[in-house]
Amino acid sequence: MTPRVLVACEFSGTVRDAFLARGYDAWSCDLLPDEHRSNRHITGDARDYLNDGWDLLIVAHPPCTRLCNSGVRWLSTPPPGRTPADMWAELDEGAALFSTFWNAPIERIAVENPVMHRHAKQRIENYQEFSQSVQPWQFGHPEFKRTCLWLKNLPVLIDTDRLAPPVRGTEEHKRWSRVHRMPGNAKQAMERSRFFPGIAAAMADQWGQAALQEMRLAA
Repeated sequence: MTPRVLVACEFSGTVRDAFLARGYDAWSCDLLPDEHRSNRHITGDARDYLNDGWDLLIVAHPPCTRLCNSGVRWLSTPPPGRTPADMWAELDEGAALFSTFWNAPIERIAVENPVMHRHAKQRIENYQEFSQSVQPWQFGHPEFKRTCLWLKNLPVLIDTDRLAPPVRGTEEHKRWSRVHRMPGNAKQAMERSRFFPGIAAAMADQWGQAALQEMRLAA
């Protein structure tokens, strides 16, 4: 009995490979091809594969630009060359995508996203507040990047290698803030979307075991 795991919105294979390394039947799916050309990657829209008998869905980094609280200002004051109608249409698209994943016909679901603003929450079907937020430094990475996790039938993640964050204003604090200091171009957006291996390992260890134990009890 091997849990089948779909990691949606991932082209790097970080989360997928963490599950594969522990013996799970894991696949990634993204509109982009796998950067390592893995034969465990589906190039396409993950929404087309949600009914394929998965035991666990992890949405590693769905498009969140219009959902996140940090970007709510663009709804009223769009960037140059864009209109308010553009911004609200993209918000509707992002909320619909999140809704599809969150309400997928899969027993165990985890969706990653930054903190959302109220307009996004109002548009998501069966919305509930996120289950926990984690930082890379809780899992051995000397970096800041708060990640919120919406969990369905999964336990919250337990720290595996907790580091002590540096004092604000120091050079070390600046180095830990690498992700936040990246310029806002398309290439850097892809880099910001990469998952941290320490968090991926915790997911594979903790969620993989939780799914396996439940499946054994139900058999």
